[in-house]
Amino acid sequence: MQSVEANGAIIPAIGLGTWELRGRDCARLVEQALRLGYRHIDTAQIYENEREVGEGVRASGIKRSDVFVTTKIWTSHFAPNDLLRSAKESLARLRMTEVDLLLLHWPNPQVPLSETLGALAQAKEMGLARNIGVSNFTVALIEEAVAACPAPLVCNQVEYHPYLDQTKVLTACKSFGLALVAYSPVAKGRVKNAEALHRIGQNYGKTAAQVCLRWLIQQGVVAIPRTSKVERLSENIDVFNFKLTDSEMDEIFAIGTRQGRITNFGFAPKWD
Repeated sequence: MQSVEANGAIIPAIGLGTWELRGRDCARLVEQALRLGYRHIDTAQIYENEREVGEGVRASGIKRSDVFVTTKIWTSHFAPNDLLRSAKESLARLRMTEVDLLLLHWPNPQVPLSETLGALAQAKEMGLARNIGVSNFTVALIEEAVAACPAPLVCNQVEYHPYLDQTKVLTACKSFGLALVAYSPVAKGRVKNAEALHRIGQNYGKTAAQVCLRWLIQQGVVAIPRTSKVERLSENIDVFNFKLTDSEMDEIFAIGTRQGRITNFGFAPKWD
């Protein structure tokens, strides 16, 4: 499994996103993914499945130290004392002594960012998280966060797939040594409608989704596709045995627009 290094963190290039996975199904998929070779599992407080993710990791029989586990603090816990308390609660649900990566899930303008980041850095210092980062941050917010955080941030997790041009955010992440972690990397299944991805895939005996994930990996991006189907798990990880040409990469870049976003909420920041 390839990995991406960012400010000291070594993040496996493909992970399993667990948004909307619940109960026994969630635990079973996590277990199955790890047995198939995944070493990166992504959850969040708001997904309400941290307990099941922890169960799946333990049931897999893979050593805890070999699995990169990410969780995210929800925006209502951004006041410093609240953040530390909720991070400990996440660990209790996961039944883990630490996570590999702890993220701020969305920006929250109601709490000064420097205060929240101070507490996030403290969570790292206390050994609750090996690495810390942010999610859904714009270029301006990344710059503000890097300047204000007492400890190195290792990533910004954002929506990224061929339909959404994220050049500005990717450039900002690279300039600060942050990894970009892509959620909805196959655009919630919509990439199967992209003719260019099918055509390119035929050259390699790969699906449109596999071409899409390969395109992300070749940019040094980490991708965390979510699936509820066990057969898809194998497909999503089988992307390390072929390489797209520069012209194929460019053709896929050309699909993207600034309007290609799928995940948007009223509380989202003003996107780049």
